[in-house]
Amino acid sequence: MTVPAAADGEALVALGGSAKVGSSTVGSSTVGSAVESPPVATSTTGVAVRPGATAASVAAVKVDAAAKVEATAKSGAMAKSSAVAVGSAGAAATSITAALPGLPQALSTRARTLAGAVRRRCADLARIESPSGDAPRLDALAEELESGFRATGATARREPGPAGDHLVLEWEGRDETLPHLLIVGHHDTVWPAGTLADWPVTEQDGRLTGPGVVDMKGGLAVLEGALALLADLGQRPHRTVRLVVVSDEEVGSPDGRGLVERQLRGAAAVLGLEPPHPDGRLKTARRGSTRVRLTVTGREAHAGNDAHDGVSAVDELVDQLVLVRDLAGQPGTELNTGRISGGSRANVVAGRAEAELGLRFSTTEAQRRTLDNLARLTALRPGARVRTEVLSSRPAWPERTGNPLLRHVRSLAAVLGQQLDGAPAGGAGDTNLPGSRGLPTLDGFGAVGAGAHARHEYIKLDQLAPRIALLAALLAVPLPRLRDRAEG
Repeated sequence: MTVPAAADGEALVALGGSAKVGSSTVGSSTVGSAVESPPVATSTTGVAVRPGATAASVAAVKVDAAAKVEATAKSGAMAKSSAVAVGSAGAAATSITAALPGLPQALSTRARTLAGAVRRRCADLARIESPSGDAPRLDALAEELESGFRATGATARREPGPAGDHLVLEWEGRDETLPHLLIVGHHDTVWPAGTLADWPVTEQDGRLTGPGVVDMKGGLAVLEGALALLADLGQRPHRTVRLVVVSDEEVGSPDGRGLVERQLRGAAAVLGLEPPHPDGRLKTARRGSTRVRLTVTGREAHAGNDAHDGVSAVDELVDQLVLVRDLAGQPGTELNTGRISGGSRANVVAGRAEAELGLRFSTTEAQRRTLDNLARLTALRPGARVRTEVLSSRPAWPERTGNPLLRHVRSLAAVLGQQLDGAPAGGAGDTNLPGSRGLPTLDGFGAVGAGAHARHEYIKLDQLAPRIALLAALLAVPLPRLRDRAEG
């Protein structure tokens, strides 16, 4: 079925194609069952349907039949019946629901059915500990993710990385001539191995808590559920969907960044699976971030007998950090000294010390200015040496005026009975790169919750179904015009 692209500011819900209801899985959990086909009957609309067919099945058949009728109409009339201009989200919901009766409800209903399997899938993924840098554990989780996504129809390949394999997965679209939709995620967490011993994955009071459930194993489980939903309805994404899951995002994607960058060429838009804002809003911009290692070399000596012969690297580092605090205290820059180490014994003048700095930037100019200042640091003590090393860096992703991608997602959400908006985020992620380059980008499509990187990390279980339905609709519906040229 060929559907014309929606114009800028329009939402076109056209989940046409096969009406087959099959069986698909979320991980090892069955989320659909085959429906036997009774004799064919004819509905009052003249569309052939089977008694007992689901609302989604009937809606899909109606859409397919409507497409055949449209093919005989004039192109102007076809465009008018295929695309519904929206002056507001409410008008969009009413018009599209009228044009395709039952389909939005079918998506939401099926998503609610899948939510239990997705909840279990998220818990299972969280029980596979995957701290950044632990290649064996990360590779074990990558294998589990690959298996789950393959069950939804993906092709997959592993990309070796120095600290664990990355994953690249792809789903064939109904229209393979269109630019692909890129989704980015990660399977590493900030939690060290053994965290589960005193913080097990637990479900209580409508929340699922555990290390990594919101950042971002919940997002991976929700996407798997959305693709399982489409497969269960006999549907494919409208265009090719490509998912990159990197193993080093929590340390700045020093290796994964290149993999993400290679997938940007020709992408129509980029979606991120990081958690949304705690109130469910998507993330429309991000600050830049840079990790810097400050290393000081001094000269060791006996702290009692020959202290005058030594040069304390620890003392030098302390003074440098005071200076760095002033340098970083410029508008648009925030500094967190996240880790310090140095010295060996109390009776030895320290010969080496280092600190790892986390910097956040509101603008590219603030990022450039601060990093230039750090690169020019010199020792304050004779005999000491100071070295600045950038470990990873992400450019600032500024807010986009108008944001047609957000408007499109908002109107789709309204069709599904959801209220959704977006706002800039303070943290950084792999969506910084496409966002900084002007590609249509939105993040926060993961599970709704709060507490990333904190011991109270959790996801809201009642928000799983809405997220599953939203992602399924977004993958299946044509994108509007997002830039100066039509994207399909």
